Formats: sequence, C-alpha cells, structure tokens
Amino acid sequence: MVALAAEKLEELKEKAARIRYDIISMIGEAGSGHPGGSLSIVELLTALYGYILNVDPRNPQKLERDRLILSKGHAAPALYAVLAAYGFFPCSELRNFRRLGSPLQGHPDMRKLPGIEISTGSLGQGLSVANGMALAAKLNAESWRVFVILGDGEIQEGQIWEAAMTAAHYRLDNVIAFLDYNRLQIDGPTSEVMSLGSPAEKWRAFGWDVTEIDGHNYQEIIDAVERTRQSKGRPSMIIAHTVKGKGVSFMENEASWHGTAPDAKQLKAALAELTGFQKEEHRDE
Repeated sequence: MVALAAEKLEELKEKAARIRYDIISMIGEAGSGHPGGSLSIVELLTALYGYILNVDPRNPQKLERDRLILSKGHAAPALYAVLAAYGFFPCSELRNFRRLGSPLQGHPDMRKLPGIEISTGSLGQGLSVANGMALAAKLNAESWRVFVILGDGEIQEGQIWEAAMTAAHYRLDNVIAFLDYNRLQIDGPTSEVMSLGSPAEKWRAFGWDVTEIDGHNYQEIIDAVERTRQSKGRPSMIIAHTVKGKGVSFMENEASWHGTAPDAKQLKAALAELTGFQKEEHRDE
C-alpha cells in the first residue's frame, strides 16, 4: 500500500475542517438539513475527491472520469461542501442551500450542479444505478470505476440486496461501495429499528470482497480502495466505521441530529468547535 505523505495528510485534514464548517453553516443558515450523516462521511468524501477519484472540476463530464454516487442523498450538504472545496462550483453558492430556485436543494439534482452523477434521495436506489454505470463501462471496455456511498439504515431496503446480487452476478469489480456504518438512523440505533446483524458477513455471503476500516482515517480509506484493485471479478464493499455527527461534540452519536438543524445558539456553539482552519469570507478563485 502507498503511505500517505505527511504534507498530503495535513492538506486533507485542513480541507475536512473547512468542509465541516461549511456543512454546519449551510444547514444552520437554511434552518433545515441533515447534519449527522453529513458529518460522518466527510473523511470519505475528502479522501475520494482529494486523492482517489479521477475527476476534473474543469471538465466534470469527461468520459473517462470515475463516478461517485451519494446513495444516501440526504447527506447532500457534505457532497456540496466537498464539490465546492475542490472547485466544481463557487464556494459562495453554498450560502443558497435549500433556498427556492437554488441548485443546492435538499437532495442532489444532476440537472442543476456539475459533479452530480445522479439525482438521489429515495433510499435504496444508488447501488442499482452504480451497477448500470459499471456494466456500461465493462461493455464499452472503459477503465473508469463507480463509487457509491450507502447509509447503514439505507441497507435495510430490499432493493440494496437485489443490487448486491446483481453486482456479484455480473462480476462488477469496478463497483466500490462504502457503507457509512455509524449505527444510527432517523428513528434510533439500527440495531433496534432493523438489526443489520453482521454487515461484513452479509456482503461476503452475497459474493463481495469486504474490508472494514475506520472511516475517519485517511490512510485506511486510501489503503482499502487500493486493495480493491486486487479483487478481480468481485465488487468491493468497504465498511467504514464512523461517528454520526463527527466533529461537533453535542451532535456525535445522537440520532436526534439525523435531520435537525441547529438553532442560533447551537449553531454558534458548533462553529466554535470547528476551528481547524482559518475561515475566509471569500474563497472563490
């Protein structure tokens, strides 16, 4: 595996700090949104866009790009903040999150923003879409890969398991899925709402290559993706153990912050914690 250089690691950490600040700012200003599951996937998205994916913000539709599908579309604030941080659209646009007429709606819309591969929000569908994209790549002898981020509550959906069988049947080794395994969903712990048992055992039983990682550790994320290149003929599942609400102490591991925006006092307290970078008022280049 490739050791992540200290300079690059620091760069990713600084990006993540700014992204978390932007997520909370967006949701707080809008008075609506999903902070918990957005904060839990910040490192996954930052590692993908900052190190792993073959994408170009100057040419977001280039044919040979990798595809990223945020199947848990309610975590759109995280995706928007990351896309802005990496130059897909101006950071100033984040202020318009969930406003009427804004391209930054509560769930990603592929018709309105560059870098959005598919409109998501109705849970359980992203893996099926990823399979279609990956199969198209195989049929056309293209080398790009399809990455998909799933929620742990989301994989209670039956369509996910149909898609899991499909990916294994068609030997889609260009599908790489991340499970945001924070163990909480809107109604409480996944173990109480609908137990997942052992996700690793389930995905292996469906024919997938499975790796478990700390979803907030950049080296583990990057190593896991690199390892998928060795999995010939099998799709890959990376189970990322994460903390819902990561980075804001009073939001961490609290299901109540799944889809609740902070009030003015809570917003101030949350932003005070997210001081890992020097915030600039105007960052667009």
